Amino acid sequence: EDPAAMARKWVDLGARRLHLVDLNGAFAGKPKNLEAIEAILDEVGDEIPVQLGGGIRSLETIEKYLDAGLSYVIIGTAAVKNPGFLQDACTAFSGSIIVGLDAKDGKVATDGWSKLTGHEVIDLAKKFEDYGVESIVYTDIGRDGMLQG
Repeated sequence: EDPAAMARKWVDLGARRLHLVDLNGAFAGKPKNLEAIEAILDEVGDEIPVQLGGGIRSLETIEKYLDAGLSYVIIGTAAVKNPGFLQDACTAFSGSIIVGLDAKDGKVATDGWSKLTGHEVIDLAKKFEDYGVESIVYTDIGRDGMLQG
């Protein structure tokens, strides 16, 4: 009910970084929960790094989020569909770009896990590392939420 209060709880429990996902944004292809994200940043953004993924498809969106106080933005679908965008983001916002790669059986999925591509996750991870991404967040969507590690 109160995202900022939940963020505060995690920080008080010792969280060293917050990972946020705008899942509505991931499906819509543009940010959908800016008000909640700003409330979280107002509450804990000065205390720990906060990273966000979901619906980030433009340099303008990245700039808006970083200016609002995010430490990192996570680019997923847009990195896979438009690698040139990822390169531009890494150049413009060096040190602040993380790639989110979601995969099932080694193949990358996009659009909030709804579309499986033919891309091998290892190949894309190596390619994106060469672009200068800060890090890669990998999710095995076949195991996520299944208590299988």
